[in-house]
Amino acid sequence: MSDETALEELLSRPTTTLVETMTSLDGDLMLLGAGGKMGPSLARLARRAVGQAGVQRRVIAVSRFSEAGLEGALESDGIETISCDLFDPGRLAQLPDAPNIVYMAGQKFGTTGEEARTWAINTYLPGAVAERFRRSRIVAFSTGNVYPLWPIGGNGPAESDATGPIGEYAHSALARERMLEFFSQRNRTPMALLRLNYAIEPRYGVLRDIADQVRAGRPVDLAMGKVNLIWQRDANAVALRALAHCAVPPLVLNVTGRPAHALRWIAMEFGRRFGTEPEFSGAEADTALLSDASRCEAMFGPPETDIAEMIDRVAEWVERGGRSLGKPTHFEARDGKF
Repeated sequence: MSDETALEELLSRPTTTLVETMTSLDGDLMLLGAGGKMGPSLARLARRAVGQAGVQRRVIAVSRFSEAGLEGALESDGIETISCDLFDPGRLAQLPDAPNIVYMAGQKFGTTGEEARTWAINTYLPGAVAERFRRSRIVAFSTGNVYPLWPIGGNGPAESDATGPIGEYAHSALARERMLEFFSQRNRTPMALLRLNYAIEPRYGVLRDIADQVRAGRPVDLAMGKVNLIWQRDANAVALRALAHCAVPPLVLNVTGRPAHALRWIAMEFGRRFGTEPEFSGAEADTALLSDASRCEAMFGPPETDIAEMIDRVAEWVERGGRSLGKPTHFEARDGKF
């Protein structure tokens, strides 16, 4: 990964199984909220998979496109773009119909002090989108934060386990799921809800946070103990493949890698690669934010990118001075405040 162009190519490189899904899927694909951390690479991944499948299908990215240059960059990659504030009822109504919707809009960071906005984005907006695209298939991103903290010696909660959100963000995320579930059953709209924990790439994510801390000699907070991780391309591939498995009521999937990995071990691995001894603060608690992705693996197979490869890629990027998005994940937060 010599630069961000090479990184974007890697993040948008289709898997064989994704190309097969694009071959059999019918209709155009629209990504709502495509301007965030995962949206641009998901749009490129979809566009390339469609091209390799040899089918005619529009890939449309919808966002406010507040990042300068992103809209033009996506268009140069063959992706149609629509600048739209989804809160504007008129603009939402004017969006073209599309049989396949990936819904990515949401707010986590900045929730504290902006609770009302967080609830509006995470609960009102999904209902409005579900009503507008009642005749589509909808894959919507959710989060593993809907679960309670889980005993660190276990695999984490499965989809059949009870939810137990901690904090305003997590409660609003569960409310998002409930809104989508309601409209799915009311309108018979097939959906899939993806409870994601933690997607990473070299510019952002838990591994980038830990790598920066180790390299700078800052202590790594061990309180969370363990984390589940998945390479961003692998998570995006699951999202696109899930379009073929939408159901009423919605299919619910934990999307992440397994097993969970100890924060102490991850920091030590970065220290070994950087030639430094990590510093730590706190101690591992008896519980952590975990997810059991067995069901997802049974449907789609394990993620193609393993933990060693992820750490290698992030370490190489950081050592070369690769750009950070400057958005810490706050993986250490146990009180649900982001």
